[in-house]
Amino acid sequence: MCILGIDPGTATTGYGLIVETQSGLRTLEYGVISTPANIPMDKRLVILYDRLTEIVSSFHPSSCAVERLFFRRNVTTAISVGQARGVILLALSKNFIPIAEYTPMEIKLAVAGYGAAEKKQVQFMVQSILDLKTLPKPDDAADALAIAICHLHSKRIMDLYE
Repeated sequence: MCILGIDPGTATTGYGLIVETQSGLRTLEYGVISTPANIPMDKRLVILYDRLTEIVSSFHPSSCAVERLFFRRNVTTAISVGQARGVILLALSKNFIPIAEYTPMEIKLAVAGYGAAEKKQVQFMVQSILDLKTLPKPDDAADALAIAICHLHSKRIMDLYE
């Protein structure tokens, strides 16, 4: 089972693909989709849609998890991230990929065991869980891997009750 985790953003969207094997979790790929700041928003969203569609076509994930939007202060940032999330959800839905959404607190709790864990703690746990030689970077890609791990753990629990 291939899981795609996505940390949405307009300038930078993190993505991470993991699979569960008999020996544990394995990373297939992770990285970021970046869009140039000097082009109009509609063009940036097209780049995000096209690149995400390419990733989905290459790896055929069986499910996907996206970080749920959670902002306290900056409304402008929330709106642009909301636009990116909409494009992400559209790309996944058009490819018939089941989508789950998790809050930052749920992700931190699932990966680090503490809902208020610092970013570095989450990165270290992702590195440990996925047996990576180096700390996953950039932050958006590490967050996407954490989202995928959170989804896999949650899916295991849900499968027990079905």
